[in-house]
Amino acid sequence: MTNTVPVQKNEVIEVNVTDLTYEGLGVAKVEHFPIFIENALPNEKVEIKVIKVKKNFAFGKLEKILQSSPDRINNIDKRYINTGIAPLSHLSYPKQLEYKSKQVIDLFDKTDLKVDVLPTIGMDKPYQYRNKAQIPVRNIKGQLETGFYRRHSHDLIPIEDFYIQEPVIDDAILKVRDILRKYQIMPYDEISHKGIMRNIMVRVGHYSRELMIVLVVNSNKLPYQDEIVNDIKIEFPEIKSIIKNVNYTKGNKLLGSKNEILFGSKYITDNLLDNQYKISPMSFYQINPVQTEKIYELVKQKANLSKDDIVIDAYSGIGTITLTLAKDVKEIYGVEVVEDAINDAKLNAKLNNINNAHFVVGKAEEQMEKWKEDGLKPDVVVVDPPRKGLDQQFISSMVEMNPKKIIYVSCNPSTLVRDAIILNEQGYSINEPVQPVDQFPQTTHVESITIFEK
Repeated sequence: MTNTVPVQKNEVIEVNVTDLTYEGLGVAKVEHFPIFIENALPNEKVEIKVIKVKKNFAFGKLEKILQSSPDRINNIDKRYINTGIAPLSHLSYPKQLEYKSKQVIDLFDKTDLKVDVLPTIGMDKPYQYRNKAQIPVRNIKGQLETGFYRRHSHDLIPIEDFYIQEPVIDDAILKVRDILRKYQIMPYDEISHKGIMRNIMVRVGHYSRELMIVLVVNSNKLPYQDEIVNDIKIEFPEIKSIIKNVNYTKGNKLLGSKNEILFGSKYITDNLLDNQYKISPMSFYQINPVQTEKIYELVKQKANLSKDDIVIDAYSGIGTITLTLAKDVKEIYGVEVVEDAINDAKLNAKLNNINNAHFVVGKAEEQMEKWKEDGLKPDVVVVDPPRKGLDQQFISSMVEMNPKKIIYVSCNPSTLVRDAIILNEQGYSINEPVQPVDQFPQTTHVESITIFEK
């Protein structure tokens, strides 16, 4: 017996939307067969055109909303959704927060773990929060344009207001774009690997207001370099740093390894809680400081540290969690695979007169094994891993070190839940509710803090 698919490509049908996927696509079902629809929300009746049919699911294009959700935000720029900059911008903010808690709840519900999940902590102003942007520069209809790629493609859509970035960043991108047009700088072409200008990166200190502009180029030589720098200084008299980053690589790597300071400093500085940080072009620094401070305060509170405690901060980046906790503990150890980040972390420890933080370059799983063999006995381990979650070797070494408490800051609920099952089998249980935090409003991403106790 063959399974017949109940919809055909190019068919136009009416459907009821019942759910949202983890990518923010509306879900409708025809005879139990799921269809995923961009810009559709639960509780909507919509007319769609089927644009792609696979064996077990299909994709539909929204043609008309026949019955709108009460949670829909109208008059949103469709480009925010089409590019994936702000794929939830058409959903009311209270519902975005509910959706994020639900992501975490649904994943834990599929396990045998009995876990409570709190409402997601949101923002008073859930837009214009990003302190960093990396914006591609391309040739569109013979003109240098800045914007963002259509989802799942490299077609650039010109955009002037990115909605989720600090306004000074949007302003800087437009002014730099106009300066580059003035000197007729050739935009980069991915196919021929020709052209000069690849990306414009802008960073701003949320509290310091210090501004850095990085021009990412496909050549050692930037034509009219002095004139361009001078024009940027005229537009932004307060600018702290203008840097040229040389990136020859083919493909979508955003930054090359070579930086040249064209004006000002190699760093900008900013504050996070009680500490000051130097941030270079290559630094990984949290892009939403307002929510980051809430996360770090919660980590500190949940860790319940004492002056005798030894702590490990795995995946420590430029040391922001490490240095936040350092003043409350005896010794704290950070590990990070990116050498530049560790150099920044050491610099930041010195900047804040912190002497009990020790930073090592290396893979977290390998360094945990070394620390274990050296007899290091942490009371608390803080982990803030990338989206792929914790490595099996890392978990084994950590568990053998026998910490009383593990604080897991997650940016991916599915790997958090996978790791929670493993930790539970190793004798670490979740005895208090998981706390989601909205680190990236208007997007589908959710951060969360989970406490594991021996």
